[in-house]
Amino acid sequence: MQVSKYNASGNDFVIFHTFLSKDRSELARQICSRTNGVGADGLIVLLPYEKGVKWEFYNSDGSYAAMCGNGSRAAARYAYLNGLVNSSEFALLTGSGEVMASVKDECVEVVLTSPKILSEPLNEGGKTWYFYDTGVPHLVNFTQNLDEFDVKECRALRQKYNANVNLAKFDGGVLKVRTYERGVEDETLACGTGMAACFYGATLNLNAAQSLKVYPKSGEELGLRLENAKILFSGAVKHCFDTSIEI
Repeated sequence: MQVSKYNASGNDFVIFHTFLSKDRSELARQICSRTNGVGADGLIVLLPYEKGVKWEFYNSDGSYAAMCGNGSRAAARYAYLNGLVNSSEFALLTGSGEVMASVKDECVEVVLTSPKILSEPLNEGGKTWYFYDTGVPHLVNFTQNLDEFDVKECRALRQKYNANVNLAKFDGGVLKVRTYERGVEDETLACGTGMAACFYGATLNLNAAQSLKVYPKSGEELGLRLENAKILFSGAVKHCFDTSIEI
């Protein structure tokens, strides 16, 4: 079977396309293994859709995810490069709804589903946590020191709230983010919906501008802006390689 590896701001994905929808959770665990497989944060399977493409998205542990911001950008570039769509602008149907994508060379912009506030601010460990949905649920804490990121604390919060967990620092008009991802069960180099949640929280609570440069742990620059109550998310997507695997 032919598969491709893509990287979007530090998140890496194995992608292939097919006409058949089925449970591929075990395949995801095998392919995403960094010791015995290709190695990736997630597996993306693209299928036909009248407005573009639709996906099945699996985290590296085989769990299904409704939405992944960086995954949607990687999927969009794959779909365009492999001729699955007729235009550089098209829809990607995710478990959270349609995401509009625009591909221009390596730069891919997606319009994420409208963000939602899931609860009033929460107090955990003496810290204030905001709870948002940007396609999947995210807890967000704003800090002046990103070195306070504690995997054990994040894991406990992830289990308690069944959410991804983010620490963010907003300083001088720049937003830096670290994320513990559900389904990977560890910190990742980037998380698109996590950056979107932190950006949304910064606009609501820190008087941040409605257009910001955001930097995940990978250090790559992403552009996020709020327009018509939706978050637009753009950045580079790299096609790493194609390979054949036996299943």
